[in-house]
Amino acid sequence: MTKIRRTSRTARVLLPAAVAGVLLSGCAQAADGAPAAAPDRSAGTAPAPAVTVTPPPSAGTADPGGESAAKPAAGTLLVSDFGSDTVTFVDPARGATGSVKVGTAPYGLALGKDGRAWVATAEGVAVVDTAARERVALVPYRTDTGPVTTGEYRGGGMGIALSPDGKRVYVGVNVPGGNGTLEVIDTASAKVVDAVGVGRRPFDVDVSRDGSAVYATNHDSFDVTVVDAGSLDTRRVEVAPYGTEGGLGSWLKPHYTAVRPSDGKLLLPFEGERLAVVDPATGRVEIEDMTANTHQHGAAVTADGTLYAVGTGPIDPSEDRGPSLTVRSPEGVERVYPLDGPHEDVAVSEDGRTAYVTGGFTRDGYWDGISVVDLDSGEVKRLAAGSRPLGVVVFP
Repeated sequence: MTKIRRTSRTARVLLPAAVAGVLLSGCAQAADGAPAAAPDRSAGTAPAPAVTVTPPPSAGTADPGGESAAKPAAGTLLVSDFGSDTVTFVDPARGATGSVKVGTAPYGLALGKDGRAWVATAEGVAVVDTAARERVALVPYRTDTGPVTTGEYRGGGMGIALSPDGKRVYVGVNVPGGNGTLEVIDTASAKVVDAVGVGRRPFDVDVSRDGSAVYATNHDSFDVTVVDAGSLDTRRVEVAPYGTEGGLGSWLKPHYTAVRPSDGKLLLPFEGERLAVVDPATGRVEIEDMTANTHQHGAAVTADGTLYAVGTGPIDPSEDRGPSLTVRSPEGVERVYPLDGPHEDVAVSEDGRTAYVTGGFTRDGYWDGISVVDLDSGEVKRLAAGSRPLGVVVFP
């Protein structure tokens, strides 16, 4: 059941994919080619950020006998290079410090307490020893995804998550032209031990705090598949606050999900206008207002329930605002931080004072770096790092 609290804006016009692609290729600009307007300060928008650019040091593979011999320092970032075949280690103060080859077009990544990173690529799930800075395994998919390719619609792994006990990895596998699967990897053996069908293009995978349920967010079927972690029984929950008109050509589909710590409900931002709050136990969907008015992708939530939502840029530059990061308190109060250029995903520092937003947007607009957002001052530092960085994690 969906309960919708109407925003003051009308529902957006659904655009054919070809038209939408043209519009979003300039998503950091207004219709006349000028920089996109910053969000309305009266709506709780953060102060206009001071933007600085930090060039990276030489970012080849790290010296195996040097910096890479130890566990990465707390606060180090690891990003998946969707435009390449690597993951890149990033010092937020200095930039990239080294890369590891993992496989074609890496998408999501998950970091275990043992220091291993699990990376969803077009070829399989790569296992990276982050202390040694080397790939130690590549787990092939059980699902047939066709030839290995690159680009937004490539086959292979997309969203990925670890179980709370670290014994299982769950990866959403895209099958071009059809429904995807959720594959289950045993972390001790680094082998796929199970698979179950989910919806189309599983952009994101999340796990409940107790590990009993897994959630695959399926972009092209307007839904979340709720998977029982024990039995692998599945339930489909439609999440379509704008409806499903337009099908594959619609922009108004779910992308990423954050699991709210307080009650286990799922938070899915849409267009900087609507937040879908999903009860995975009942399938009930409630809609709350948002304020950024921009196409949204990445989402993360911190332990206190603060939601971070990435605005990639406008669908229609004549109506929508530019790229941004929305920070939404558990009470629903928002600050919107304008960003320069399209972005995709977000991670937050352990102290909650800094957000790291990747520039490797999944469509045509992207840039090879990360925006480092000081959440107190609103200052934004653009940091060159990786090749079209998409997924991001912070080392504790």
